[in-house]
Amino acid sequence: MTGHAMARLQPGESTERGRAARAWSPRSAHGDWAPAPGRPDPVEVLRAQAATRVPELVPIRYGRMLASPFAFYRGAAAVMAADLAGTPDSHVAVQACGDAHISNFGGFAAADRRLVFGPNDFDETLPGPWEWDVKRMAASVEIAGRDVGLPAKRRRRLVTDCVREYRDGMHGFAGESHLDVWYDRLSASELVERFGGRLGKKGRILFEKPFARARRKNSVRAVTKLTERVGGRLRFRSVPPLLVPLRELMKGSSTHEEERYARELMAAYAASLDDERRFLFRTYEFVDMARKVVGVGSVGTRAWIFLLVGRGGRDPLVLQAKEAQASVLEPYLGASEFPSHGERVVRGQRITNAASDIFLGWLGAQGLDGKQHDFYVRQLWDWKASMDLSTMSQSGLHAYTRACGWSLARAHARSGDRLAIAAYLGRGHGFDRAIARFSAAYADQNELDHQRLADAVAAGEVPAELGV
Repeated sequence: MTGHAMARLQPGESTERGRAARAWSPRSAHGDWAPAPGRPDPVEVLRAQAATRVPELVPIRYGRMLASPFAFYRGAAAVMAADLAGTPDSHVAVQACGDAHISNFGGFAAADRRLVFGPNDFDETLPGPWEWDVKRMAASVEIAGRDVGLPAKRRRRLVTDCVREYRDGMHGFAGESHLDVWYDRLSASELVERFGGRLGKKGRILFEKPFARARRKNSVRAVTKLTERVGGRLRFRSVPPLLVPLRELMKGSSTHEEERYARELMAAYAASLDDERRFLFRTYEFVDMARKVVGVGSVGTRAWIFLLVGRGGRDPLVLQAKEAQASVLEPYLGASEFPSHGERVVRGQRITNAASDIFLGWLGAQGLDGKQHDFYVRQLWDWKASMDLSTMSQSGLHAYTRACGWSLARAHARSGDRLAIAAYLGRGHGFDRAIARFSAAYADQNELDHQRLADAVAAGEVPAELGV
């Protein structure tokens, strides 16, 4: 999408469209990357984002990004979006994740209570070039490999196998019916069977542990970890700055005013739900609300958690309302068609994912700062499984990153012209090798950007709070 006119999803399928794209965007050209003349200072890009965030939380974001080049990469989606805007693409749009690094893949619960695997962060989702997601994912594989000390040859193998899974997956989806593609999903057990052949018995057990733990992550566990009883009443703990109850953020206000504010938010959220989900939601009673710091790149955006209960104070439900700001892709691909960024995130996730939280919805409301903010809402913990990449064996990382490649192909096949993408990719390994070259070059740049942030913190240009 050179020139980057507003990107939109297009119906229809065409093998010829994909083959023709090789003329203006050769597959080998994807391996070429160097910083553009006048490339924006990455610290300035991060500071521009900080202008719309909660000021006292921004130092935590910088501190978390300083932890390693991989941690920096996780928080630098806006930096990479600017870099990707100058790279070649085939002019085929998909509902892009926008931040498809491998830590943004994981397990989550489907409505039928099966644990499935796939992309699980859509804050930046927007229609855009499928190649941008592939490059963001592949570069994260290279950077993760460096983070755990793998030599260059093994990192290159990880990247090419991850991209090959994307390519092979897209060819498989190109041969399926529309409905079959929409029904396709990858369960946690299938992931191990399909991609864990090299793990061995002990490796498989270690690989399966995060998924086993995920089934215990639910609202009951959230209540145990995040709440306390005072005077017989359940409420969120105060652990500033990571968890701050509304009662502390609205000091001087009455309990009635606090509850009215929270109920206004809940009413706005309920309006986004389908009738049957709204009926279920209204069987719960609001109890408390708190601000919670989440993630790396998201730190500083407003994130609320809500405690609700049913059945006479039992049967807890903990929801998270996470602020949705403009996608980092918008400066290059055009504004979202949706009036609310919360709705943009929810609609994008529903297009992309084979399963979603039954409480997924959105709201827009005036914040405590008096300004309007958009949010999307989901359960805080509903079997959410994430992998600690730093402790993975090489075979475990190999299995995991291949699963990411296949899952991204499935996500793209639901919204984009999968015949065109498959035809463009072809059956050979040229595209895989080109993306591996890109990933190595971009990982070098990411290390320079990480050092630039470290230098900025040391010089007092930006504040960082470490270890929080």
